[in-house]
Amino acid sequence: MQVYGIDLSKEKFDVNFFDTDGKEKSRMVKNGLDSISKFLSKVPGGSVLCAENTGSYGDLLVFLCNQCGVSIALVPGYTVKHSLGILKGKSDPIDAARLREYGERFFDKLSFKTYQSESGSELRQLYSLRSQLVKSRKKLRTGEHAREQMPMQSIRANVILQASLAALDEQVGAVEKEMELIIKSDAGLVENYELAVSVLGVGPVIATDLIIKTGNFSTIGTARKAASYAGVCPFPNASGNMVGKSRTSPFADKELKSLLYMGAKSAVKHNKEYRLYYQKKQQEGKPHYLIMNNVMNKLLRTIYSVVNSKKPYSRDYICLDPREINKNDNGSKKIVA
Repeated sequence: MQVYGIDLSKEKFDVNFFDTDGKEKSRMVKNGLDSISKFLSKVPGGSVLCAENTGSYGDLLVFLCNQCGVSIALVPGYTVKHSLGILKGKSDPIDAARLREYGERFFDKLSFKTYQSESGSELRQLYSLRSQLVKSRKKLRTGEHAREQMPMQSIRANVILQASLAALDEQVGAVEKEMELIIKSDAGLVENYELAVSVLGVGPVIATDLIIKTGNFSTIGTARKAASYAGVCPFPNASGNMVGKSRTSPFADKELKSLLYMGAKSAVKHNKEYRLYYQKKQQEGKPHYLIMNNVMNKLLRTIYSVVNSKKPYSRDYICLDPREINKNDNGSKKIVA
């Protein structure tokens, strides 16, 4: 099996591989439709591409690889850097060679990429646009609050500001309507979306963000993996006789974590089960943010449960504690009141 290492950039990407004579070869390919198509047509059957995960720069390559039946894996640069020992020097051809070496040595760890559907791609682009519009609106409103404290205020500046804010509100609303139409037009998306928003504390923004970033709950298929991805999963911190507190990892999707925190606040406020859990942990002396982190984990587990079971969230559902289930003398299970 031949492994190609690919270092991606906006305009081009560098390729490193061994030819049929066992000689190391390097080449440069423009990151465009025609150049990538010609390159893939010369890739031998059964070969594997190991490329650096650089976001949207690799989308066209992944899409064309799927069309041509070529397997491609996207690997974070951080993973490659910390898996090959001490490395010196850096350039695009060198990085391509390291990616090829990583693909050869850790082939069993490669996860091959499948480009998302047309609906998923459009939904992701609209969601990204909405985030940019919301950030612009937030900056304008922050500046508005600062100007309110000035002794002399410009009437003209205020008129233009209000017009800009109104336009941004309209654009955000239009994007949200378009996202809603895309979700409703796709049977797979609309089912999981409605199941997710049935959970108290989960709104349209959180549900859409989860659908995009978890591959409609298939790429990240478990609540535990989603918690690790969002940065709400604590990891042990111990070595020898030193035992520290478990901490969450800084390598996380901070936007999703922020949304889950807002959802957890809403769940604690409006959901009796979550409110009682919060109050119980508070009486035990647990810090606020530790409790909220646990609530975010609980919220993710609930979302994945309703999605996997295909049953909407019910406030009347009672989850029995397995510790309350004892066995009778004849081996049958008995619920202890």
